[in-house]
Amino acid sequence: MATIKETYFAQEDGSITESDSPIVIENLSKRYGSFMAVDDLTLSVKKNSFTGFLGPNGAGKSTTLKILTNLIRATSGSGYLNGVDVTKNAKGALTDVGTVVETPEFYSYLTPIETMMYLGRINGMTKESLSSKIPEILEDVKMTEWSDKRIGTFSKGMRQRIALGQALLTDPSVIILDEPTSGLDPRGMIEIREILKSLKTRDLTIFMSSHMLYEVSDLCDRIAMINHGKLLIHDTTDKLMNLAGGRSIKIKVLNMTPAAVDEISSLPNVISAEIDGSSIAVRLNGGDAEQASLLREVTGMGLNVYSLSNDNLESAYLDLIKESR
Repeated sequence: MATIKETYFAQEDGSITESDSPIVIENLSKRYGSFMAVDDLTLSVKKNSFTGFLGPNGAGKSTTLKILTNLIRATSGSGYLNGVDVTKNAKGALTDVGTVVETPEFYSYLTPIETMMYLGRINGMTKESLSSKIPEILEDVKMTEWSDKRIGTFSKGMRQRIALGQALLTDPSVIILDEPTSGLDPRGMIEIREILKSLKTRDLTIFMSSHMLYEVSDLCDRIAMINHGKLLIHDTTDKLMNLAGGRSIKIKVLNMTPAAVDEISSLPNVISAEIDGSSIAVRLNGGDAEQASLLREVTGMGLNVYSLSNDNLESAYLDLIKESR
């Protein structure tokens, strides 16, 4: 039986041309002594996509992003931002790029307005343009209410929202984020995700590392997975969600019976349905439309559905990581 990776590469690979890719990584490597953190990585990030850079801890995600943002130097290879190689011309490559990499640090005695004004002036923005831009940014990141409060009094989630704001300050075409919800409490995570969702409607290319599967499936339209510094797979989220041969969905109902499971098995596009603990595990052909149709059919059968979830990305992720060991 073919492995999931072999099955994937037998399909259309979803590759994109460099002219349509504001982020292009070519044969990038980073070695620390005998340890290869990034290993001959090649990847193109599609324009106006929200691409999740997914992998376990230690996979090489942060190292790659630190090279792209000139925080560390590559051992070999290149990383192009809007056609400029950051390994040779970092200032030129990062001109139109906003970043949030590592834990944001700000002067604790400054307010968000003062911080934005300071950072904007460093980036060559005029006082006049900043005076009109800063209120818009603070509204975008939901920090207007605290615009004149000292940052030293802020929670980590609030500081992270300020970090997102400074990344947007110069109207960049590319945003690079390294695990933006890491270390936040549930409320902070939700707030950051809502802000990131709002950015999807803009003319932006977003490249975000994460090891949180729910976060990536919720936000990203494309996913690149790596492990041991090597690219495992790169394609649309929808394709990866169906990689293992149909969507895997778990439905929880209050009145589950074997007869109901048999009836679900006979529904259109359902490959299989079986009882899995307190859930009905369904394998489904198709995408969001077919999943919505399934839910309508199940509720129409008189079953009281109180939870529906899918672990498609989790299944694909675990299979790919297992194969790459």
